[in-house]
This record gives sequence, C-alpha cells and structure tokens, in this order.
Amino acid sequence: MFPVFLPPATRRLRPPQPSWGGDEPADTIAALKAKFPWIQEPPSSDICYATSNRQAAVKLVAQQSDCVVIVGSANSSNSVRLMEVAQEGLGERGKAYRVDDASELDPAWFEGLESVGISSGASVPDELVSGVIDALQNLGFTGMKSVETIKENMHFVLPAELRRKK
Repeated sequence: MFPVFLPPATRRLRPPQPSWGGDEPADTIAALKAKFPWIQEPPSSDICYATSNRQAAVKLVAQQSDCVVIVGSANSSNSVRLMEVAQEGLGERGKAYRVDDASELDPAWFEGLESVGISSGASVPDELVSGVIDALQNLGFTGMKSVETIKENMHFVLPAELRRKK
C-alpha cells in the first residue's frame, strides 16, 4: 500500500460506494477518520436506498434458505455484493451463487436442498429472473413466497431545469 499525504487544509469528501449498504464499510470509514480526522462524510441519503433495501432482503432470504442464487453480471458490483451478503447470511449452512441467467445453473448445486432463495442485481431484466425461477421449478422447487423487508415509496422530484422544459 502507498502512503497518502494530504494536508489538513485540503478538504476532502469520502464518496459513498453505492454497492455498500448496511454496516460493512464501518471499519474502513473508521480507519479513514483516524488517519484523516478532517474528512467529511456524505449525507446518508447518498447511499442508494434500493441497494440497502435489497441487501437487507437478501440477508433475510439467506437466513431462511439452504442456498441463494443471485441473478446478475459478474461485472456488477451490486450483484457481486448481493452474493457476498447472501453468503454471509447463509454462513456454513449453504452456498450462494451468482449467475447471468438460467443457463448457468448447475442442478448439482441443489441436490438434497429444500429451499433456494433468489434475488437479483438492481438492473437485471425481469425475464432473466423469471428464467431462473422457471428452471428451479423444473428441478422441483415449486413453492414460492416473496419476502419484502421495506415498502419502497420513494418519489423523486425532477430538478427545476428539467421541470421548466415541459
């Protein structure tokens, strides 16, 4: 690691990482503040509410499942983080997988399991998730229930410049 030298008079803002939700960045933030006490925090509203909500839901699903499948690209930090959150929720009881679509599912992953949790990255098309659900149903996982942790009712107001253009 390279040392970082920033004079205290230089004001810096620690940008949020949108795929970080909940409490996982706390140690990193504490280390930054210890090294740079003058660092400014962004407002908590900068953390994507949908990311936080989805991670909370995945954690809950993982606690109720034998395995979790996250539908989303390996290039998506959101999907990769959801898989990590799922694995943390499963612990040693099971395994979390990330797939782009149903064609990447391996039936061996599900042998002897009773329940499989499914979630997806924020921008994954519904038809890819539906394809994974259909594939799992064909493997015998026919009962399905939805888990909702927080009812999302955010409303965003267009910036004044865009409202004027109407």
